[in-house]
Amino acid sequence: MLEKYLPKIDFDSLDDFRQNFKINVPDNFNFGYDIVDGWAEKEPNKVALLWTNDKGERIEFTFADIKRESDKTASFFMEQGIGKGDMVMLILKRRYEFWLSIVALHKIGAVVIPATHLLTKKDIVYRNNAADIKAIVAVGDDIILPHITDAMPESPSVKSLISVGPKVPEGWVDFHKGIESAAPFVKPACPNTNDDIMLMYFTSGTTGNPKMVAHYFTYPLGHIVTARYWHNLRQDSLHLTVADTGWGKAVWGKLYGQWIVGATVFVYDHEKFTPADMLKMIEEHKITSFCAPPTIFRFMIREDLNKFDLSSLKYCTIAGEPLNPAVYEAFYNATGIKLMEGFGQTETTMTIGTFPWMEPKPGSMGVPNPAYDMDLITGDGRSAEDGEQGEIVLRTDRVKPLGLFKEYYRDVEKTKEVYSDNVYHTGDIAWRDEDGYYWFVGRTDDVIKSSGYRIGPFEVESALMTHPAVVECAITGVPDEVRGQVVKATIVLAKAYKDKAGEELVKEIQNHVKKTTAPYKYPRVVEFVEELPKTISGKIRRVEIRGEKK
Repeated sequence: MLEKYLPKIDFDSLDDFRQNFKINVPDNFNFGYDIVDGWAEKEPNKVALLWTNDKGERIEFTFADIKRESDKTASFFMEQGIGKGDMVMLILKRRYEFWLSIVALHKIGAVVIPATHLLTKKDIVYRNNAADIKAIVAVGDDIILPHITDAMPESPSVKSLISVGPKVPEGWVDFHKGIESAAPFVKPACPNTNDDIMLMYFTSGTTGNPKMVAHYFTYPLGHIVTARYWHNLRQDSLHLTVADTGWGKAVWGKLYGQWIVGATVFVYDHEKFTPADMLKMIEEHKITSFCAPPTIFRFMIREDLNKFDLSSLKYCTIAGEPLNPAVYEAFYNATGIKLMEGFGQTETTMTIGTFPWMEPKPGSMGVPNPAYDMDLITGDGRSAEDGEQGEIVLRTDRVKPLGLFKEYYRDVEKTKEVYSDNVYHTGDIAWRDEDGYYWFVGRTDDVIKSSGYRIGPFEVESALMTHPAVVECAITGVPDEVRGQVVKATIVLAKAYKDKAGEELVKEIQNHVKKTTAPYKYPRVVEFVEELPKTISGKIRRVEIRGEKK
């Protein structure tokens, strides 16, 4: 399948990759027809999706199965009045119906809005009205159904509520009965152009109402780099990315690039993350490639990894937040596998990554994805020198990369704030070393300014993570009359240290940071907590720790 889109697939060095990587973009690309149906015609019995859950259920879907079931689902959706350009919200956790639904909606030309099951009534009302959502497809459980139902009186645009079960309340349509009784699917005459909106995500809304990030129908092609050259996948790969389908990381690692490459996507549908259970999944199903945020790896290395047969695992990638070198070293020492870091946003595909031809530097994001024209810009507008901090920006004057978002839907001003004059401002601060590797410092809002110093949270967190008492931590700035801001550490302690939480341990940790990094960076305020607030993808919500508006 890759040969349809890449003039050259295999590269023997990073320089070769940078100079010769190119994607051929067909007219009116549609992931459902061009990729799913393409594989179903070429290799119908190839396994596309291996789904299992924490109840022991297991289902294999070949590409022929996905084509057949997505066609039936598309016909059912059309009978519900869903057509080209209509907004449909999917709240499906890790249920396999997500894959059938998203492919079906692509085939119709509708706009897919994945969402987390943690939304409240207020969140749902806002999304329904902001996007004029026409239909909601959701898990039929006691968590999300009541919130959706309660939101309906204030959601005039919603015309159809569809439940995949187990519960189908009055006023809802049964997904499975609907697809089984649907008429044969007839492909719409012109479901989309490349410039149409295919996918939309609501941002976390940490500083106000969430923004709507709209992506083109060509967006999946941008994830060829994600799957082939970051995850290092082949047609015989069995890949597991840990992500709920309501978060952008799901389509990064559980759908687009993986199926373009022809790899099998593994899905473990579980209610509560347990490190031992995840390791058992890798062992039992012989996962070959694994991707997760650092939070997952932090908990996994606390297990006795020698108890699990991880010999099938050949490649591991990590993203979602910066990787602490201590986590890298612990995992490498236990498994012999080097964690390959990547970086990107909801508004992009992977923009910086550690590729197979590179030796990873623990804590570095890697080098720019050659599909992007990237730069580091200082506060006075210059391109940053090696070793100098700057904001990561993407230039689009020569070519607009396939993975970059189209706009913040219905918000021209917000779009212009970050994307104008052919420059997209990521809002992320980094620096580049003499070898061209990029190192994350923090969000522009997260960088701490103390007594004239600029302190990035990540470097202090990395120092903290080398202390045996620290399982997780987050660094934020708190106001100080003398210094402007001082560094605060919010720490989750290891079990062996929980009964030692007190002034003596605080001083021990502070002295440890002074010795491990520059002394002025040590946390003057230390707080011990049971857990850190996180997004659904596992990112630490520093904005919540700072007590700012959500």
